Amino acid sequence: MTKNCNFISKLREAGLRPTKQRVKICEVLFNREKTFHFTINDLAKKISEVLNEKISLATVYNTVHHFKKKGYLKEIAINSDKSYFDTNTSVHHHFYDEDTHELTDCDQNDIDTINIKNNITGKKINSVEVLIKVASDNQNQN
Repeated sequence: MTKNCNFISKLREAGLRPTKQRVKICEVLFNREKTFHFTINDLAKKISEVLNEKISLATVYNTVHHFKKKGYLKEIAINSDKSYFDTNTSVHHHFYDEDTHELTDCDQNDIDTINIKNNITGKKINSVEVLIKVASDNQNQN
């Protein structure tokens, strides 16, 4: 029950009414040990599989976007029409596997300091996050 109370608070803080469906979305998103990377469709499928619940894609979409706006989730744009969301909102880098369509964290220590030589006048750099796209190296396969 404590977790449900936390989920209800989280939903209210995000400006959402804590309906049964939204609490279920919270369970799948935040009741886990590891970081969770997902698309909206991935999340809807996971809710269906794990909780045996059918929640409308619109409810999932709206809840995720409210959580992103509140800072509970981070959005990682892969390209102009594909975004992933991340439950780890700290500044960190990612690998995106173009073969499997999986997004995984890349440790800060695995990337040397990035030297930005030019900046936009009148702006300061808040953070630098790198998206590294990887794919099978077909040249090495025989």
